[in-house]
Amino acid sequence: MDLALPAGGVAEDLALRKARSVAAREGCDDALVLGSDTVVVLGEDGTAGRRFLEKAADAEEASSMLAALSGTRHRVITGVALVDARTGAWRAVHEVTWVTMRTLSAAEVAAYVASGEWVGKAGAYAIQETADRFVVRLEGGGFDNVVGLPVRLTLELLLGIDPTLIVGSSA
Repeated sequence: MDLALPAGGVAEDLALRKARSVAAREGCDDALVLGSDTVVVLGEDGTAGRRFLEKAADAEEASSMLAALSGTRHRVITGVALVDARTGAWRAVHEVTWVTMRTLSAAEVAAYVASGEWVGKAGAYAIQETADRFVVRLEGGGFDNVVGLPVRLTLELLLGIDPTLIVGSSA
């Protein structure tokens, strides 16, 4: 992950790496490969305080991440990349959703971590499961972006539509 990039560029880079990895496999010669990756970001691009919250390695790290997100307005960014395995041509886009999370009590964090829903989730939470109760507001991108695949943006990419030309696009 190139942390010198803006956060959207990091998400696109991760998605592109996934798609290229699959496109390089035997039997994918004529495939169009779609890759995606989601990052949770505290802080602004270009500041020393910017922090990426990846997948927690264990319950202790998940608790720490949830404590850091508690009471914040943070970004969830999903990069989506399309690779033509035959030619190597590619295109990558991303969507940004600002998530406002209410303040969580220590007991809520402990119960959520004990549930195991955090496993394998960027930022240690899954809005599509029970962590939606922690979220008070979404701005910019949609719920599907926070889940991990911005559907409209993905369809635009597959259909070859320039998402910057679509009114309301966050790409």
